Amino acid sequence: MNVEAYREAGKELSHRLNLPTSPVAVTYVKKEDDIPKTALRPSAQGQKWALCQAFTYARRWGWHVAMTADDNFCVPASAMHHWVDVSAEDFIQSQVEQGWHKDRESEQNRYNFGQGLFQGPKGEERLKKAEACVGFVCSPLPKALLEPDTVLVFGDGAHVTHLIHALTYDYKMPVLSSFEGFGETCIKGGMVPFVTGRPQVVIPGMGDRAFSGVQDHELAVGIPAKMLPEVLGNLFKSGGRLNMGQPVKPILATGLTESITPGFAFLRKKADEKRG
Repeated sequence: MNVEAYREAGKELSHRLNLPTSPVAVTYVKKEDDIPKTALRPSAQGQKWALCQAFTYARRWGWHVAMTADDNFCVPASAMHHWVDVSAEDFIQSQVEQGWHKDRESEQNRYNFGQGLFQGPKGEERLKKAEACVGFVCSPLPKALLEPDTVLVFGDGAHVTHLIHALTYDYKMPVLSSFEGFGETCIKGGMVPFVTGRPQVVIPGMGDRAFSGVQDHELAVGIPAKMLPEVLGNLFKSGGRLNMGQPVKPILATGLTESITPGFAFLRKKADEKRG
């Protein structure tokens, strides 16, 4: 797919799912010269943003935003993207000082789990892919400047259910995700689908909600861009005519009578007695 095809796919996805905000096209760049001149960079305005804020500006305001380590005040996210060079010891200590988890051992365990992404032959390839990049450009998908690597879709529980159904309709593999409440949209929603080629369900975390205005009801799915035709092709197929659709069409209970509650039954009896 070229960039125009992705734009059309973004329009179709938004329309068919009735999404409240635009899907976000996320493209990872290997050098700053790859950033389009029309993309806004916080550092050019004398500012720094968080990566999750860039997603909000793209999906809600329709802006094209480029983010590198120089644009991002969330240094741990830059470290996890391998945009800055910090030691494992320093990264763990930074998180200990934040107090996110019980103690140093907890932060070490968290770090070890995250590094599992880069273990083994496949992990080494993922690491090379991440280390080759210096930042990303994000746009509303229907107006994408570049061909995306990841498509990040925000919505409610029903939207996420439809996306999971579409991603698993052929059931070659389930959608597998782990959750910790930190780095959810930027790492799991953006980078992990990019380096693994597998989708991720996102429960927006502390930074997403504190910094970028993610609403209480919002969830997200990070989808490798190459899977977008599959998603569109499988959308609403699960269950055939029984698919819940969008907006959701609930199947209402039938066969109910007044006996369902004591109060209903009592009043029905009294009404029948009056009727004779």
